[in-house]
Amino acid sequence: MTDLVHILAIVILPAARRAVRRMPANLAKRILEKIADYAADRASAANSVTALCGRSGIGLRVGDWRVIIEDGGVLEVVQVGPRGGIYE
Repeated sequence: MTDLVHILAIVILPAARRAVRRMPANLAKRILEKIADYAADRASAANSVTALCGRSGIGLRVGDWRVIIEDGGVLEVVQVGPRGGIYE
């Protein structure tokens, strides 16, 4: 029996793309891998994901960084930033 993997399409919005380009390569790679892991299997990142209060979307934790994602038919990466100011 083969396991079918349903991977959601990922769209990284311009503000998030700029933030990823400006960070160190190793951190950017780690964040992009976490986003891809979440797209492939939402349950695998269950401990790192929280619903946002006061706005739509979810927050994905990657160390001291946060990724704001709109999770619909397509994953839209809205923002990437350090945990201190990302939710403002």
